Amino acid sequence: MKEGFKIEFSWKQITFLVIFSTATYGLIVYLMGSDESVKTIAFQAIIWGVLFNLFFVLLFPWFMKKLLGKRIDNIVPKLLENEKVEAEILASLFRKVEVVGGKIFFTNQRLIFKTHSLNFQKGQTNIEYIQIQNIEKRKTIKIVDNGIKITTKEGKQYSFLVNDRDVQIQKIKNKFVE
Repeated sequence: MKEGFKIEFSWKQITFLVIFSTATYGLIVYLMGSDESVKTIAFQAIIWGVLFNLFFVLLFPWFMKKLLGKRIDNIVPKLLENEKVEAEILASLFRKVEVVGGKIFFTNQRLIFKTHSLNFQKGQTNIEYIQIQNIEKRKTIKIVDNGIKITTKEGKQYSFLVNDRDVQIQKIKNKFVE
């Protein structure tokens, strides 16, 4: 099962983006000592907030698909002998201060994260199913429910960003229970 590249925003995320960017823009203009009235600044903030978010919600996904589409679709992991890819999903992995984009591959032996070519940190991360001790949900920026944290028996922690978090957690749990 192969998942193509896509970026989707929920209405909750879109609403948050509109309110946050509008308020931030208005506050920055006000704090910079603008000679305009608060009413004018608020009007400008609403207009620019809506325009910015129209761009972000409509054009950003299209731009990212053009930029990353083939790089994402052509990611191939290094497999062991007799190892087969059973499913793959788009994901990002936190590596120190960088969030690295790529794919998670569910194989018959392990979970593999392989980066795409535009990252500074490249490579493949392998997590044996039998080494997984705990899987838990996590939030990104404390508001977006799209994170998974995997802890191994050795104490290593891997934090991923994924779509359909609950489905992906169940896939992993099914694998390390087998």
